[in-house]
Amino acid sequence: MAKTKGLTFYRKERKLNKESVKGMIELLAATLITVFLAFGITYVFGSRTGVIGDSMEEALPASSQILINRFIYMVSSPKRGDVVVFLPYGNTNTHYYTKRVVALPGETVQIMDGRLYVDGYVAESQDAYDYMEDAGMAETPIVLGEREYFVLGDNRNSSEDSRSGNIGPVNRADIIGKAWLVIPGKDGRVSLVE
Repeated sequence: MAKTKGLTFYRKERKLNKESVKGMIELLAATLITVFLAFGITYVFGSRTGVIGDSMEEALPASSQILINRFIYMVSSPKRGDVVVFLPYGNTNTHYYTKRVVALPGETVQIMDGRLYVDGYVAESQDAYDYMEDAGMAETPIVLGEREYFVLGDNRNSSEDSRSGNIGPVNRADIIGKAWLVIPGKDGRVSLVE
């Protein structure tokens, strides 16, 4: 029989060995962990909302987009000065409100002569905020419950906040998280919420 000249191709059989299977399982596990972490981090630190109105100006201009840190209040409580995001009375049919915590659970709040008093003392320096033209329901002393916070907008005369009957003191359960990062706007700058 005559031999043919030319190239001859042989198929080499591929076998799955333990190392290949182990490598594929490790790759699949790493992918699942990465996806889980990405969703977790996005939920905890990347919830996003817009600031509606000018009640938080200068700190947060109208229509600012902010990221909400949901995790921080799982391990600690809101503090005086924190800018919190909440739903009034837990009402999921309304937009998120963004305001500053000015009084903590157990404290007594009152607005007299345009100034905020907490436990009988002026709570803010004279030049920090404008005098409040409307004391709302804080015209008489309000004693906060053990899970209630009194919140005000920084732009005190253009804010619907705890002085208003349809918001009132904010229950801890209704606070979504802390506003912590302003998403870049037209100027392209990222900034922390203070």
